[in-house]
Amino acid sequence: MSDSKKIIMHTDGGARGNPGPAAIGVTIAIGNDIKKYGERIENTTNNVAEYKAVIFALKKAKQLIGKKNTKLRELEVYTDSELVAKQLNGLYKIKDKNLGLLFIEIWNLMQDFKKVIIAHIPRESNRGADKLVNQALDTLF
Repeated sequence: MSDSKKIIMHTDGGARGNPGPAAIGVTIAIGNDIKKYGERIENTTNNVAEYKAVIFALKKAKQLIGKKNTKLRELEVYTDSELVAKQLNGLYKIKDKNLGLLFIEIWNLMQDFKKVIIAHIPRESNRGADKLVNQALDTLF
């Protein structure tokens, strides 16, 4: 059954200036279909941009497969942000109030899916999402 396939996502977020102009980049692979998204977000920090990329990815996956299919799907979310991966997996405490609010939003979105794995990967393994962030930021200047 195709609904049992995993959805593989790569997310990245970045800010130039930290804080400064920021963008997110997300790739979503559903079977052989790969969707790519890069867009500018409000001026913010790198960490907030990384969190917002995960939020965007979860919302977009839900939109792509349809709300009624989310409980049947497993997601693998790959990020090069060690902080985001470890906070979302409960290994690091969240001391920043803004990140805490974003954590809650992600946690709530994750409940819609059968299973969500958040994994940290090296930056070199996240080039596709990183490229989308930089393309979005480059359109600003």
